[in-house]
Amino acid sequence: MRFEPTKIPEVVLIHPDVFEDPRGYFLESWQARKFSEAGLGGEIVQANHSHSLRYVLRGLHYQIRQPQGKLIRVVAGEVFDVAVDMRRSSATFGCWVGVLLSGENHHMLWVPPGFAHGFLVLSEAADFLYYCTDLWAPMYERAIVWNDPDVGVTWPLPPGEAPLVSAKDATAGRFREAEYFP
Repeated sequence: MRFEPTKIPEVVLIHPDVFEDPRGYFLESWQARKFSEAGLGGEIVQANHSHSLRYVLRGLHYQIRQPQGKLIRVVAGEVFDVAVDMRRSSATFGCWVGVLLSGENHHMLWVPPGFAHGFLVLSEAADFLYYCTDLWAPMYERAIVWNDPDVGVTWPLPPGEAPLVSAKDATAGRFREAEYFP
């Protein structure tokens, strides 16, 4: 397993060792000792599975209390996955990083607590798994609107194509008005 820091070093792209043969493949998607040795940690306490269709955009979500670290993996399809630094004390505060995750490339992304997270489905459909270091707490959930110009995420949408977002995500607040982490 190889751990590759992104342009925001705490957000890490993970390249698992994939063992393929004519029957299929095997990979190790989580091992506490390897993640701890790489400086990524936290106990996984909740696992979620999302199935979404092409151009569904979910996010940008975070929890202001009970912040969740997330280990993200796509098992079928392809998504553009985004993390936005919400830590006021960070040198990368307000910056974002985006990566392609797919069932073919087997890459995973570690998004630590203190980041907003979202994704856009690029394939016909995608099955998206994320393992969290704290429980979902809807009373502490916050969101930034996906197309906030202050954040400036470059979503890979075809010209003229609008993403399919939930009503909650469509009316999410702006980054400059958000609650931040210290």
